[in-house]
Amino acid sequence: MYAAWWRALPGPWWLRLLISLLVAAGAVLLCFTVVFPFVADHLAINDGTVEGR
Repeated sequence: MYAAWWRALPGPWWLRLLISLLVAAGAVLLCFTVVFPFVADHLAINDGTVEGR
């Protein structure tokens, strides 16, 4: 999978590396700004099931 991605990118190795890092950073940014907030609304993370004294 990674070899196919590397071969599909244009340019020398340093440009391929830069494009790969930008795509990875974009994916992380998308997760933190869109995906994680959407999923957090549907999970009961902060709902405790044990009563305190």
